[in-house]
Amino acid sequence: MKNSGNLSKLLPLMLAFFAMGFVDLVGIATNYIKADFNLSDTLANLLPSMVFFWFLILSIPTGLLMNKIGRKKTVLLSLIVTVPSLLIPIFSYSFASMLVSFILLGIGNTLMQVSLNPLIASIVSREKMSSTLTFGQFIKAIASFIAPVLAALAVVHFENWRMILFPVFTLICLIAILYLWITKVDEEKIAGKTATFGECFGLLKDKYVLFFFLGIMAHVGLDVGINITAPKILMERLGITLADAGYATSFYFIFRTTGCLIGSFLLSKFGDKRVFVVSVSLILTGILCLFSGDKSIIYTGIALFGLGNSNVFPVMFSQALVRKPDHQNEVSGLMITGIFGGAIIPLLMGVASDFIGGQSGALFILIICVIYLIGIVIPKIKTVKTF
Repeated sequence: MKNSGNLSKLLPLMLAFFAMGFVDLVGIATNYIKADFNLSDTLANLLPSMVFFWFLILSIPTGLLMNKIGRKKTVLLSLIVTVPSLLIPIFSYSFASMLVSFILLGIGNTLMQVSLNPLIASIVSREKMSSTLTFGQFIKAIASFIAPVLAALAVVHFENWRMILFPVFTLICLIAILYLWITKVDEEKIAGKTATFGECFGLLKDKYVLFFFLGIMAHVGLDVGINITAPKILMERLGITLADAGYATSFYFIFRTTGCLIGSFLLSKFGDKRVFVVSVSLILTGILCLFSGDKSIIYTGIALFGLGNSNVFPVMFSQALVRKPDHQNEVSGLMITGIFGGAIIPLLMGVASDFIGGQSGALFILIICVIYLIGIVIPKIKTVKTF
């Protein structure tokens, strides 16, 4: 029987959610690495691609692995893989070592994204599931917005952006491993036939599922893209240092987190379609603000972008599930695979920025993603409530 009030079981999972947020350090890290090794935008944006590429390769295999070894062991494995990704930058700092670090970070995060939410379902009641996952996303966001702060503090005190960020995150990851290891979790047995690659990708024959899958790729590309580009825009337009510009990433995640909390209420009251239309409108307005040379307008754009991009994923995810109610396991694996968009979109942004000679090129790629959400996804959304 699930015990939703068992705080001792939930605490290690909340630490795991915090560790899930480590993936967002890729944004500020990419900017520092670009400056340290004098990289082009194209080469620098290859780094986040190394993180999110693994969602394409490993999402479905992770589901198969989870069925064999269990949810808790899969989450533990994800944390164990994450540890060396955090240790490498402490002891070895080169473009090659950071590529290896980001590859391990991507593998660990893929394992975690697929297995952590189902593990929560083994502990809390169905009635408490949504609120627990929402709180978990809030904890994840804390890691996302403190990463640039820790990097900036390290620059001030040690003149080395890695010296606080990676040791602190490593320590938290180790605590999460030990805490979860000693926590007893009674998992439910997996019923039914395990989905295969063919069954998952075969769902793309349904144009609605295909459009939502591509929509999730666009959403994650927007999320990772603004994470990387916002500091670059501030440095380019205002001539400020990276340590100061890095706070833009934290600013984005503060408003993205706020949007998640507000969105859970709005979705239940107004339904999917209205919230989605408002969300993508905010994103588009935010991007247009980023073309400005005024600091206040740029930060307004980042805030609007964060609010708008906070509820795009749950709408498309739930719409895909509603479309194929008899294949929810396959749809879930397929939609998580769509996080691969975080590998493709930033790389295209880097190419466009190098081609144009400024961050306006990256913004044009983001606009294309929003146009897709407006022109293709919105007409496919049914007026139903997510929660």
